[in-house]
Amino acid sequence: MAALISPRPSDRTAPASPASPVSPGGTARAGLAGLAGAGAGAAAQFATVVLVTRETDRQTAGAFFTATALCLTVAGILRLDAGNGLIRLIARSRPLGYGPARGYVRAAFVPVAALSLAAATVTAAVAALRPADPASRVLAVALPAVVCAEVAVAATRGFGAMRPTVLLTGLFLPSAQLAGVALVLWAAHTGAGGSAPGAWIGMTDLTDLSGGAGGAGMPPAVPAIVDAGSPSAVAPAIAPAAVDAATLTALAVAWVWPYAAVLAPAALWLRRRLPRGPRTPGAALDLWRDTWPRSAAAALQSVFQRLDVLVVAALAGPAEAAVYTAATRFKVVGQLAGQGLAHAVQPRLVRALSEGDLPRARALYQSATMWLVAPTWPIWLGYAVLAPWLLGVFGDGYASGVPVALVLAGTMMAATACGMADVALSAAGHTRAGLANLVAAVATTVALDALLVPSEGVLGAALGWSGGTLVKNLLPLWRINRLYGLRPFGAHSVAALTPWRSPWRSPRLRAGGGR
Repeated sequence: MAALISPRPSDRTAPASPASPVSPGGTARAGLAGLAGAGAGAAAQFATVVLVTRETDRQTAGAFFTATALCLTVAGILRLDAGNGLIRLIARSRPLGYGPARGYVRAAFVPVAALSLAAATVTAAVAALRPADPASRVLAVALPAVVCAEVAVAATRGFGAMRPTVLLTGLFLPSAQLAGVALVLWAAHTGAGGSAPGAWIGMTDLTDLSGGAGGAGMPPAVPAIVDAGSPSAVAPAIAPAAVDAATLTALAVAWVWPYAAVLAPAALWLRRRLPRGPRTPGAALDLWRDTWPRSAAAALQSVFQRLDVLVVAALAGPAEAAVYTAATRFKVVGQLAGQGLAHAVQPRLVRALSEGDLPRARALYQSATMWLVAPTWPIWLGYAVLAPWLLGVFGDGYASGVPVALVLAGTMMAATACGMADVALSAAGHTRAGLANLVAAVATTVALDALLVPSEGVLGAALGWSGGTLVKNLLPLWRINRLYGLRPFGAHSVAALTPWRSPWRSPRLRAGGGR
């Protein structure tokens, strides 16, 4: 693909055809759909974290968050970037009536499913040797469903369809996880004698739980908190008595089962959309020749997204991992917003760059950046100002994450201002450069974490993540600007917010004017 794109070709090379104009309305509608799904998903994920942190102790919450972060990291590695590979090749097969698409889908799923099954078997066997970690055993068994569901949904976007992504992974998946976690916690606490989740907090008879006035049966963590003279902190400390390994296992099941429910309708949608016909010779070769160099980059990206949580759990313990997860929970807002826009823009950007149509690529890039900055910057500013109050929503002991929230807000504002630079670099075919950028970002994060986490705790992890995030965004931005003149802001930025004026129809923009 890189051979199709020469650095800084003339802006008048390969102008957009009248049959496929660059419509801000189409991109805006797809982007809004992606943002709507991302917003709903972020709200449901936030509510899930609030439930877990308020209804369990920090040790249990940290163990659950660490297990899910590890599951998603491994799943990201096992996907081999097959989803993005399918998006690219299915989109490019459109002029052929999507004839080769069935062969591409088959070529993607066979190795990914086989590898995920093998990894699940090995991981489950290893997790079985650790009886204190029941959540990991459940998530290991469910790895194939997690991996294949994401690939199937991604493949639907190759046809230019956003509805399966918005409905399945944007709305249903996080909502079903929230409902399942809420049901588990309700059952756990009603079974322990409460009436509903949250009703037992602050209303428990401490004398009964402690085994009498002497407190012989009180959990070990309680005396230290009681000595601190903080009555409001006593109830959360007693919560572990109601949360055992069975509940942690049930939480893992509730979190992971929706992936299987997503996989079935996504596979059915693909089966109905894929044209029937003879097998396309060389489909597997075409797919993996285009995708395998990006697989390493996708694996590193998956590691980078959740490395900080795993490092905090390893170096500071699960309780600190719970605080860090709560403080950085708003990070998912930026990640999901970026994913929502990337899902809408990526196929269009691939086509524009593969055709050497820089005016269209520039317009898409600047429009997407503005759509990313406009809704998220107010969120980050509000989070920085309201962090002390917002972190109190997670329960007692989480206000210590305020410095983490400030680092998060500043870093995400800088990252969103760079736009989808890594997506543009990948769409332009610069796989090795993208991989080098991710290696640099992960190396920066690991180095800063190793240096800062032992002494600074969760703040050190936040600073390590911030350094890696800035490296990950600034390096590709510098490269696409140097090679193609792509900038996150320019003549198309304001127009992106007023698509009804149709500035794209002007002769100046059709001729490639504006940067």
